[in-house]
Amino acid sequence: MPLNASVSRLFEPARVLPLVALLVLAACAPTKPHRAPVEDRSPAVAPPAAAPKPVDVKPPAPAPEPARPGFYTVKPGDTLIRIALDQGQSWRDVARWNGLDNPNLIEVGQVLRVLPPGATDVAATRPVAPAPAAESRPLEPARSEAKPATNPLPAGAPVAVVAPPAPQPVAIAPAVEGEPAWAWPASGAVTAPFDEARNIKGLSIAGKPGDPVFAAADGRGMYAGSGLRGYGNMVIVKHNDTYLTAYAHNQSLLVKEDQVVKRGQQIAEMGNTDADGVKLHFEIRRKGKPVDPARLLPPRP
Repeated sequence: MPLNASVSRLFEPARVLPLVALLVLAACAPTKPHRAPVEDRSPAVAPPAAAPKPVDVKPPAPAPEPARPGFYTVKPGDTLIRIALDQGQSWRDVARWNGLDNPNLIEVGQVLRVLPPGATDVAATRPVAPAPAAESRPLEPARSEAKPATNPLPAGAPVAVVAPPAPQPVAIAPAVEGEPAWAWPASGAVTAPFDEARNIKGLSIAGKPGDPVFAAADGRGMYAGSGLRGYGNMVIVKHNDTYLTAYAHNQSLLVKEDQVVKRGQQIAEMGNTDADGVKLHFEIRRKGKPVDPARLLPPRP
C-alpha cells in the first residue's frame, strides 16, 4: 500500500475518536498525591533504669552510758592526779578504792570510783602502770647567818634602846561553822583574779624566787610533786571533806604527802616552774569545783 494511503487511513474518524477518548480518560484519571517527608519529633524513651542494689545499713552505735554518781569515766588527756583534784579526793585514795596497784596510766573509757565505796557497789577497773614518786623535802627551819655586833658610838656614850618592830598580824578569816579559818598563802599582790569564764581557776600572786608560801588553813598534805601538767611543782592540802587548796609553780616543796600542816606554816618556796614568771597560783576547791578565793580569804590589812 502506498505511504500516503496509510497516513490517510490513520487519521480516519473511526480510528481517531477512540484514541482521543483514551487520552481524555487518561487526563481525567486521579493522580497519586505527593507526600512530604515526616520528621519524627517524639521524645526519646530512656531504657529502664537498673534496680538499685540493696544497701547494708548498720544500726548506729549505742551512746555510752553516763557514769553513775560517785563514778567517773576516763576521757582523753586525763591523769589520775587531775581526776582526783577535780573530784576533791586524794589520788592515792582513788587508786585504793579501785584496786589500782599501778596508777600511772589509765585508759580512755575506764570507769573509776571517785567516792568511798559502799557495801555492794564495786567499780569496774583495769590495772595500769605505776606513778613516779612525788618529789618533796621535809620542812626545814630558816637559817640565818650570825654577824658580829658593831658599836659605832664612842665608849661611855648613852645608847638608845630601840624596841623591835611589832610583828604584822596575819589576815585570818573569821571562823564559820563547817568552814576553815582562811589566811592568805602569800604576801604579794594579786596579778590575775579568778575568772571562771576564762577558765582561770584561782589567783595569781606575785613574788620573788624563794618567797615563802604558807598553808591557807589547817589540813593534811594530799599531794606534793610535779605530775600535773600546767601546775609545775605543786602542793595540795586537804582541809576537810569539802575543801582543799592547791599551791602551784613553786621552786621547792617543803611538805610531804600525808603530813599534817597548820595555817600559816610555810609549805613551799615561790618559783616559776611550768609558768611564764615567778608567781604563786592558788586555788580553793569546794567538792572539787574551783571557787573564787577572794570570796573566802579575809581582807588584807
